[in-house]
Amino acid sequence: MHRQTITRTPRATPLRALLAATLSLGLFGTAAQSGESTSADVLSIGGSVTEIVYALDQEHRLVARDTTSTYPPEATTLPDVGYMRALSAEGVLSVAPNLVLSEEGAGPPETIDVLNAAGIAIVTVPDRYDAEGIGLKIRKVGAALGVADKADRLASRIETDLNEAARKSDARADADRKRVLFVLSTEGGSILASGTGTAAHAIIGLAGGKNAVTGFEGYKRMTDEAVTTAAPDVILVMDREGNHAITAESLSTLPAIRPTPAGRNGAVIRMNGLYLLGFGPRTAKAVADLSTALYGS
Repeated sequence: MHRQTITRTPRATPLRALLAATLSLGLFGTAAQSGESTSADVLSIGGSVTEIVYALDQEHRLVARDTTSTYPPEATTLPDVGYMRALSAEGVLSVAPNLVLSEEGAGPPETIDVLNAAGIAIVTVPDRYDAEGIGLKIRKVGAALGVADKADRLASRIETDLNEAARKSDARADADRKRVLFVLSTEGGSILASGTGTAAHAIIGLAGGKNAVTGFEGYKRMTDEAVTTAAPDVILVMDREGNHAITAESLSTLPAIRPTPAGRNGAVIRMNGLYLLGFGPRTAKAVADLSTALYGS
């Protein structure tokens, strides 16, 4: 009796299938893995990175952007590949970039794996919350785009402006500094606030204020007692619309806020989130605006 030999074709995994489709469509990137590109096919991920591309007058090279890239307004006319921390490989590959310029933290990792396997150059831009960090961002984007000299001039100017704003804030007496609580969300009546190590913490300090909460890092939900004990003089929030909007009126209804100096005085500052927290080309101006909102000059 002859035994029949059956050869089974390995079942294609989603990754294999996607890479096969990418190859068949000719979507593999042609940029060098060094990260420098002279092509026009650039995908920008992260609001500050997109702002930098525009500030360097390289916007004509963009083929798409992510959802956080909302400034300048003309950036929103580009195809949107989704939120930077929840990118799909299919969405990114559909715009056929040769180069991806990305803020630190983009993902998820499996999407980045697909893009690396597809041979697309990815330049990750570190996210730091100081003048030198912004300068590093600008210089890294400029080097990737082949406009290093222009980037160096822009970075130097912005570093000077931000350091000058910081010097003015440093001159303010510690006793005169207002305690500022940055509230990210009040969903369900629970306050999600910024501790240390965040963009909010950094911008508050640069503008001459004190973060009212320093007992934890990152963003955490706080008990009502902890918020009241923090005793903020001012509540700082992002200027958002719709269901996620936080207003002086909505904050005044929260038991944790009412007893605080900010609650009693209705002291709430609302600023555009990307402008306030982006740490990009407009940050020195954002620092000055926040300082004026806090102190009037």
